Amino acid sequence: MFFKPNNNIVSRIFDRQIRTPAPGTAVNNARRFYENIVPSYTLYNVDFPDHSFRKFTDDGHFLISFSRNHQDLIVYRPKWLSFSYKDEEEKDGCDDSHDLPSKARRFDSFFTQLYCVSLASSNEFICKDFFLYVESNQFGLFATQTAQVYDAPNVEGAIHGVPSVEKITFHLVRLEDGVVLDEKIFCNDFVNLAHSMGVFLYDDLLAIMSLRYQTIHILQIRDSGNLVDVRAIGEFCREDDELFLNSHAQYMVNQAENGTILPHQIRGGSFLSGIKQRLLSFIFRGIWNDETDYSLRVQGLKKFYFHFQDYVDLIMWKVQFLDRHHLLIKFGSVDGGVSRNTDHHPAFFAVYHMETTEFIAFYQNSADELYNLFERFGDHFHATSRNLLYMNFISSHSNNIYALEQLRSSKTKASSFTLFVKKMMTSLPFSCQSQSPSPYFDQSLFRFDEKLISATDRHRQSTEHPIKFISRRHPNTLKFKIKPGPEAGGADGQTKKISSFLFHPILPLALSIQHTLLQPSVVNIHFRR
Repeated sequence: MFFKPNNNIVSRIFDRQIRTPAPGTAVNNARRFYENIVPSYTLYNVDFPDHSFRKFTDDGHFLISFSRNHQDLIVYRPKWLSFSYKDEEEKDGCDDSHDLPSKARRFDSFFTQLYCVSLASSNEFICKDFFLYVESNQFGLFATQTAQVYDAPNVEGAIHGVPSVEKITFHLVRLEDGVVLDEKIFCNDFVNLAHSMGVFLYDDLLAIMSLRYQTIHILQIRDSGNLVDVRAIGEFCREDDELFLNSHAQYMVNQAENGTILPHQIRGGSFLSGIKQRLLSFIFRGIWNDETDYSLRVQGLKKFYFHFQDYVDLIMWKVQFLDRHHLLIKFGSVDGGVSRNTDHHPAFFAVYHMETTEFIAFYQNSADELYNLFERFGDHFHATSRNLLYMNFISSHSNNIYALEQLRSSKTKASSFTLFVKKMMTSLPFSCQSQSPSPYFDQSLFRFDEKLISATDRHRQSTEHPIKFISRRHPNTLKFKIKPGPEAGGADGQTKKISSFLFHPILPLALSIQHTLLQPSVVNIHFRR
């Protein structure tokens, strides 16, 4: 018996229904296809390479992994299961009611290693939680860094209380062959790379948030594979701001030398950064222009000046593109910017137009208006391309009635609407490419326990019981199950275990990886046999 990709029934149906659908029927055909073609078979405790698996690329062409010492990038190509057996093996049977032959129960029956390339030097390590995919060119963006220094000395322009990293390097890699095309280095800086939080990719534009120096670096990824600086938003907002300020400072010096002004008038003064100046101006003008009643305007201005220093002390935590011109920027305290849990820290959101260098909106994280925008237009906050068919399976409360019902149910059950809004706003700005486009997470097709598994790229508390995927159209019909860990369950039920799930975005194929402290990981492969 021998299976080849072009002979596999799933492969042939997939090509017909997904890659070359009839005009106008793409999404509906795909939904019917995935509702019935599901991962129905599991290979438990597969003998796998000792790597840290990151994710599938969104088009499914590559599986990204890193070496355990976090020095090397290893890239695989997913493939359809292929195996053969001899006549003597046929006596034991090899149909669907029997186990697969031993040679087919291996990791390399599903994945072909393309290459292994070293990215990190001896004192650097690959940030295993960071990876962004430039699908148009099949480029991968990776990051390496040296160890964090938490008590970094104060230097001019740096925010006190933010850690420092001696060297952070972003590597642009052509995934087809592992060639490093370009690098961007930040020295003595800090970018939050956990789950790609400090970097956002939109088409060919890249935003990198320097927490330490409060600068948003905008880069363009060229088709040639070059990382090109476009602008830096922080201390200055326009390209000629620095030139203007320097020329003004020189004018003041000349005036002092001529005796026109006193020397102390040009000493020790420090400007607010350009981005902070624009924010304060926007808040002030909003109060002045919105309040036509004189007494209310005065009250608003008194409140503004009372909180003036609080506004001055805000730092940028996180940024994302809303489109090619607008940025959503999250502001908060220094403590909140470096904390893993920002729930209890005050936060504000602002929309900034890069071309005009003006703010056009500013909200506190408890604002009803911001939540209403979030509930009605949630997909706009994700800023992902939905031109590709498989991206249509990402469920949100803006495009999926079941997700909306779940959100509104949580809102109804909340003891305080203000606290509920703050909790929901902790997810903004969304981390880039943080959701799997796998159709098996489409809430229009399947119902599952989101405490145990979801499209969001996060580790989950492991369970000894299989995670069930129930049909939406037939609510009592179990379509398939995903069980992490050993087939017979763990020997020690008290040991804390966590699981991660890597679903292929197109094929009925998934990896479940169970991590247990001081024990080897368990990898299971779930696929359509």
